[in-house]
Amino acid sequence: MDGTTGFGELSAPGRVAGPDEGISTAELALAARNHGLPLEALRYDTSPPGLHYVLVHYDIPATDADTWRLTVDGRVGRPLSLGLAELRERPAVTHRVTLECAGNGRARLAPRPVSQPWLVEAVGTADWTGVPLSALLAEAGAGEEGAGDVVFTGADHGVERGTEQDYRRALPLPHAADPARDVLVAYAMNGAPLPPQHGSPLRLVVPGWYGMASVKWLRAVTVTDSPFTGFQQTAAYRFRQRADEPGEPVTVIAPRALMIPPGFPDFMTRARVVRPGPVPLTGRAWSGHAPVVRVELSDDGEESWTDTEVTADPGRPWAWAAWHTTWTATPGTHRLTVRATDAADHTQPLTAPWNRGGFGNNLVQRVEVHCVR
Repeated sequence: MDGTTGFGELSAPGRVAGPDEGISTAELALAARNHGLPLEALRYDTSPPGLHYVLVHYDIPATDADTWRLTVDGRVGRPLSLGLAELRERPAVTHRVTLECAGNGRARLAPRPVSQPWLVEAVGTADWTGVPLSALLAEAGAGEEGAGDVVFTGADHGVERGTEQDYRRALPLPHAADPARDVLVAYAMNGAPLPPQHGSPLRLVVPGWYGMASVKWLRAVTVTDSPFTGFQQTAAYRFRQRADEPGEPVTVIAPRALMIPPGFPDFMTRARVVRPGPVPLTGRAWSGHAPVVRVELSDDGEESWTDTEVTADPGRPWAWAAWHTTWTATPGTHRLTVRATDAADHTQPLTAPWNRGGFGNNLVQRVEVHCVR
């Protein structure tokens, strides 16, 4: 059900905070429900499920794996209705995929878009196991009747900006049906059944795209003969400078490098403390456009940059790469900056790319470090 009547002021339209407006109680409630990856957890090749970032638009729905059905219907020649056991009988694949929320970095923008106040931690990487979406679409005869988009419907239901809706997103059929895109209907995460917050019992995983495309609690795959115009496709997740423009869709993940903050933290400010001498620096970098080929470090206010060593697994093109280097700390306060460049020559910016939704802000990470004797 999608509808816009009867909700009054329950869900205010998307807006930008005023010059002196702080984080609201509503935003704090969102931040308490959702969570990012603690940056020290970048040490893990795959994120433990409890540390992987989580964004839940509405409520985590009550689901029963034993009775769950996935339908594949619409403009198809052979509609499907499959239980979890039937999906598990089909050939399974596992892909290591880095997922990032499209709003990652939103809270660092000025003026600040009012929404989930992410800093830089809305990311995680997991081994996702399931059935290729392309195989299910081929089995159902998608495209034989003529088609446009493939719409994915989750079991989560709520109100957003006055619109009551199931959470729905779509992909163009050529993308969804292309085996090389590795889009997956997943039932396992890191070798175990999906946890409730990550979409149990079924979810979509769309490699290379921001997380809004990877619909959780997946219950329906519907092939249409025209572009999907639902709320999450045409109202939300658009790059807009003004509220009255249609904007461009949010799709592929922009490059980003993150550093495990060195040393040890101050409790409140998270400022880092190190001792003089060699300090190992390490982290992860990723991009949905192409593999990351370069991660650079600056310790002099971004006047100069030095290359770090980047280690990527060419057999896992959708997963983050590791990087590391050694920095020599001297007494005083320093600002360390890292930035990533991918093989398609996209590089992280030194100035935040602002838009009303706070999407795709891949501003470089800057870490303040205090070196004490």
